[in-house]
Amino acid sequence: MAHASAALADLLARHVPTDDKEREDLARMRHFAASLKEPFSRSQEEAHFTGSAVVVDAAGGRVAMLHHAKLKRWLQPGGHAEAADGGDMEATALREAREETGCRVHPHPTAPRPLDVDVHVIPARKDEPEHRHLDVRYLVVAEDPESLTHDPAESFGIQWLGWEEALARADEAPMRRMLLKAREILHSGS
Repeated sequence: MAHASAALADLLARHVPTDDKEREDLARMRHFAASLKEPFSRSQEEAHFTGSAVVVDAAGGRVAMLHHAKLKRWLQPGGHAEAADGGDMEATALREAREETGCRVHPHPTAPRPLDVDVHVIPARKDEPEHRHLDVRYLVVAEDPESLTHDPAESFGIQWLGWEEALARADEAPMRRMLLKAREILHSGS
């Protein structure tokens, strides 16, 4: 796992933040990448790395958002790293996007990898204490958007939304920042 931790440190070293919150979060993530014994494991109660994805259709006109069952918020698909991901945050984001949308997905060819990073607090629940998700976010394209479906154990539903509606459902500044970055990439043709 030392190789995976080194790859994570390299990934975070290359990322360029776009605002003060992302700059602060990136510094915290770099610290946790170096200090956590198992940065990808949920057994790290203070914080652990997660991967998520802004999933868009091939035309880039719609984004998939799911209504998260535990958090009761509209979010991008994402979740915890698994051993099979080998510490590769892009693999985590792609796997989670496939599992939570039912679509085949691939990384957007010109988007930065990662697109965005964010540290957010997950509230305590009966089976786990409050902790932080160190979320590494990617822009991915659904190859078969008509296959969009959701896992009732994970979410109350999932929808394709236009950009304005997705931004209206973004209830926190870091989520809005991530969506705006994705839209800018798609609409600039870069």
